[in-house]
Amino acid sequence: MSNPTSIIPTLPSFLQEAWEKSGFTQLTEIQSEMIPQALQGKNIIAEAPTGSGKTMAYLLPALEKIDMNVKQAQVVIVASSRELVMQILDEVQTWAQGSGITGAALIGGANVKRQQEKLKKKPQVIIGTPGRLMELTKTKKLKLHEVKTLVFDEADQLFAKEHIKEVDDLMKAVVKDCQRLICSATIPKHVEKQAKERLDAPHVIRIEMNRDHLERVDHTYLVAERRDKVKLLRRLVNMEGLYGLAFSNDIRELETFAERLEFRGKHVGVLHGTTTKQAREKAINQFRSGEVPILMATDVASRGLDIEGLTHVIQLDLANDIQQYVHRSGRTGRAGKSGTVVSIVTEGEKERLLQIGDKLGLKMEEKTLSHGKLV
Repeated sequence: MSNPTSIIPTLPSFLQEAWEKSGFTQLTEIQSEMIPQALQGKNIIAEAPTGSGKTMAYLLPALEKIDMNVKQAQVVIVASSRELVMQILDEVQTWAQGSGITGAALIGGANVKRQQEKLKKKPQVIIGTPGRLMELTKTKKLKLHEVKTLVFDEADQLFAKEHIKEVDDLMKAVVKDCQRLICSATIPKHVEKQAKERLDAPHVIRIEMNRDHLERVDHTYLVAERRDKVKLLRRLVNMEGLYGLAFSNDIRELETFAERLEFRGKHVGVLHGTTTKQAREKAINQFRSGEVPILMATDVASRGLDIEGLTHVIQLDLANDIQQYVHRSGRTGRAGKSGTVVSIVTEGEKERLLQIGDKLGLKMEEKTLSHGKLV
């Protein structure tokens, strides 16, 4: 951790005031490395774990560059999901307070006419999903000629086949010397290669997951036949004080599990790629309010969800690789609190889980459920 006094006093007064109000006393590792480089105008590819402060790492330098005399978009942040867009907008509003800087969210599936009305107010910061951003750019409702900073958040999603054309179109739509920042919790080698091909002399930053976090979380597993996994999940949901995120790799199986739990009177939230916007909002709001104790999701659908206080992460299907396991585990045990990962595995999956544990240097403990507790 670095002392923030070396960077924060160099920022505009509104950012210094926001820092004071935030209660932060130190920059995180990604912020210490990325903010000075971004302030110098460098193009950056940054990989840092979930919850490490990436948003602030790119947002503070981007806000610092905004010219209040220019009433046009000067910062464009591209994100893959509605939830992430809205969370970034909240951060913009927090850090830009008192500056006169305004932001707008442009999300696919939302009313485009309302978004066009927002753009007439000339917000300097635009946060949006790639398809809607390009749609409004092509119709000349969104003008990008004054954009100084272009950010791609959760780049491993944005550089996937379904979005890469829009990513390229956005890169071509901004001026050549526009700063480009590419960030994600995981940047696989092929995504890094794609990013390097599109950026001029990028500075690459990689922050490893803090071992303290992995070791603060209890890594446990329950062994069951595949058909019995839902029974164990039902018993886990009954545990006192459980507030968890459950992962499945298969949409149909996710829905089947949820239906069986609902049939037994256990209400859960469900998020996957084909969940409607209204259903997503309802599920997330019910979960945040504590109305439902568990949110069941696929990995892609859970991207960008920042939910504090999760006591458990449950794997109904085993993570496909180490990165995915680390990413899922990172949802619990945040801010110095303890947390528990529970993997419900078949005998065959157990071997793969233990291999993941060996590679990460973690002790995977087999448990059973007895009287509403993991023992």
